[in-house]
Amino acid sequence: MTVETVHVALPAGGVDVSAEYVRPPDAWATLALAHGAGAGHQHPFLLGLSRGLEAQGVATLRFAFPYREAGRRMPGPAAHAIATWEAVMRWLDAADAPRPVWAAGKSYGGRMASMAAAEGVIEPAGLVYLGYPLHPPGDPTKARVAHLPAVAAPQLFVEGTRDPFIDPHEQLLEAVATCRDAVVHWVEGADHSFAVKGRKLPADQIGEELAAPVVAFLSARGAGLG
Repeated sequence: MTVETVHVALPAGGVDVSAEYVRPPDAWATLALAHGAGAGHQHPFLLGLSRGLEAQGVATLRFAFPYREAGRRMPGPAAHAIATWEAVMRWLDAADAPRPVWAAGKSYGGRMASMAAAEGVIEPAGLVYLGYPLHPPGDPTKARVAHLPAVAAPQLFVEGTRDPFIDPHEQLLEAVATCRDAVVHWVEGADHSFAVKGRKLPADQIGEELAAPVVAFLSARGAGLG
């Protein structure tokens, strides 16, 4: 693992955000991995997921959004996150990261990747959402789905069946049905953090276990890419 910085161009001036790059020998793909709204790129869940992906030959770049780099807990403008995604993908291109390169994120980080892809700012091989925040908990009238049909790349929604951000499930399935190429991987009994009731595991182990369905998706959709 190497500690890196990614330069992000913002309207008020450029900023450098922290990143950690893991590139296993003979890596066959790369996953850029963004954090959730209230966490950082060193959250144990992401560390465990990165470890699980590394064991299966997938390189990862975990990175911070500018608001987290500045020590704030509340996300900044969506445009700043989208600019960060653009900078991250450019960094991976300059680093000659193993192809194909995918975009992924926990909750907020995944939604920002989807917006960047929908706007054509980034063109990943595909996108992986780890707990897509379909709407605020308890308020399905504020669905964040209008842009999803514009995403050209394949999309994987990894979702817990007890996640209040996607209740009712029918709303998520309807949104997925509007996408060009999207599938859902359900984690039975899991909440938004993928903790399963009655099964106490540390966050890093939860993340590590989710590497399996992510790698299966990358393998299936990435055949012939690179």
